[in-house]
Amino acid sequence: MPTRKQDWLFTDVDELDITDLPAIRALVAREGIDTIVNCAGYTNVEGAEDNPELAELLNAKAVENLAVAMKEVNGLLLHISTDYVFGGEVLNTPITETQKPAPQGVYAQSKLHGEEAIQRVSCRHIIIRTAWLYSEYGKNFVKTMLRLTAEKPSLKVVDDQRGTPTYAGDLAEVIVKMLSAKEGMYNYTNEGECTWYEFACAIAELSGHTTCEIRPCTSDEFPSKVHRPAYSVLDKSKIKGTLGISIPHWRESLQKCLVSLLTT
Repeated sequence: MPTRKQDWLFTDVDELDITDLPAIRALVAREGIDTIVNCAGYTNVEGAEDNPELAELLNAKAVENLAVAMKEVNGLLLHISTDYVFGGEVLNTPITETQKPAPQGVYAQSKLHGEEAIQRVSCRHIIIRTAWLYSEYGKNFVKTMLRLTAEKPSLKVVDDQRGTPTYAGDLAEVIVKMLSAKEGMYNYTNEGECTWYEFACAIAELSGHTTCEIRPCTSDEFPSKVHRPAYSVLDKSKIKGTLGISIPHWRESLQKCLVSLLTT
């Protein structure tokens, strides 16, 4: 059964299939739900190229189902989207919410289709685009680099993709604050910017894994089915003005996450 904590009801895939609209409707009616925060999605960017139907089902059709369910009860859907919707254009300044999307690849297209489904259904909604997420949980770049820099004498990391690492704990706090904000599209990441190589170097430095030599390389040295954005730094002016907040720099939040990972 879904887990209730105060006014929050937490569900996972074993408890609710969001590709099943009648199941969503039943849960909404049974629990009196008036707000959904959708953190679900098919996030295997490489895998999406081999499973386009599944990516579209989870990142677009399921999102449409959630939007329909909230539309029917005049509820709010807060949905998490991605910087990948901008991968198809050459950009070099922080991207605002009004920039026209240019997705490349199945994953990026399916995430954009999810955004478009929400807008088409026209439920009350907030869409937050974010990027380079990591945390103490699950598989992510920080945890991978912690392991590799502890095990290997050297490694290569791409230095021609620039964005902003985002600590999921910071994003979660902002999501709660956004539930009472004006509806619309918003960007959120931590402050600052870096390449994956610079991110990896910071992880090694802050964790004390200094014996591993980290060398920069180009994306061409790691052939991929997916075109990843070369520049996807998001402009946060709108969300900062809306909430009246300052946002932690990515190095500050990285250190907080590493302290948690290395002391538990």
